Amino acid sequence: MELFRPLYWESGALRMLDQRRLPREEVWLTLTTPDEVADAIRAMVVRGAPAIGAAAGFGMALALSTGEGPAGERFARAAARIRAARPTARDLFSAVERMEQAFAREETGAPGALADAMAAEARALSEEGIEACRAIGRHGAALLSSGTTVLTHCNAGALATSGYGTALGVIRGAVEAGKTIRVLADETRPFLQGARLTAWELQRDGIPVEIITDGMAGHFLASGEISAVVVGADRIAANGDTANKIGTYGLSVLARENSIPFYVAAPTTTIDFSLPDGSGIPIERRASSEVVEIAGVPIAPEGVGARHPAFDVTPNRYITAIVTERGVHRAPYGETLPR
Repeated sequence: MELFRPLYWESGALRMLDQRRLPREEVWLTLTTPDEVADAIRAMVVRGAPAIGAAAGFGMALALSTGEGPAGERFARAAARIRAARPTARDLFSAVERMEQAFAREETGAPGALADAMAAEARALSEEGIEACRAIGRHGAALLSSGTTVLTHCNAGALATSGYGTALGVIRGAVEAGKTIRVLADETRPFLQGARLTAWELQRDGIPVEIITDGMAGHFLASGEISAVVVGADRIAANGDTANKIGTYGLSVLARENSIPFYVAAPTTTIDFSLPDGSGIPIERRASSEVVEIAGVPIAPEGVGARHPAFDVTPNRYITAIVTERGVHRAPYGETLPR
């Protein structure tokens, strides 16, 4: 399959697809400062933990080619701004930490050489992300049989990574291995990543996909039509508890009730070994307007409030396996993930 990249480095700037405009329009933005990158992450121009991480790396590199003052101060300001953009995605923090380590190695060099080194590190981070997704796809493909119908939630495809995808990488890997796979995509309220983005990606690749509303998932899981649920992750605790887009926890319970395997696909950069379990994962709270409006159109009575936790945490006991670029990991995750 042709590799689609939602963001890439070009002529000293970050080119990024505005995912808010999909599927109606494909609009590409050119970002030239760390502040622009941080704003894009916060506003969900780019979303999905690995893609946020790649964007963070490029944003840090831009700190060395823009702005005023000593390089160290510019770099530190960029790190603080980007870290504050979204709290849940572990890959964002992993990328900033990696760029800080690279800066510490290179900071004694000439200013031009330092900027080039940071840009090269960000590009390497992005390319390694693609290779990790391809490896996830190869490992995960073995979990799916030909003729399988897979249920997905949110978007964990090329758009959510530097390219290829995690959960959709598993599906792509199975298709590239010659298997016939069909997909049911949860619409994923309130931001509709499944309906807008997953369906767009799979249609481009010629993989059969149909959209269902989030409330239909139980019906189809009980029908016997679905053979597996495959989702991505924004942060995985040391014991395997997994934060992913709101609604994932409910799917895991429904999958267990109906004896359907529930798989999580994510790179190792998503694992946070500093957290013993999911209770310590920070959950982002987003604006209530994203719940009471769709594309700016009100759908609720004026003056009615709403709550919007962007993620929930799936306990490890509901997860059949976690697929990373290192292989397929099963319980007890507190032992298998560190190995």
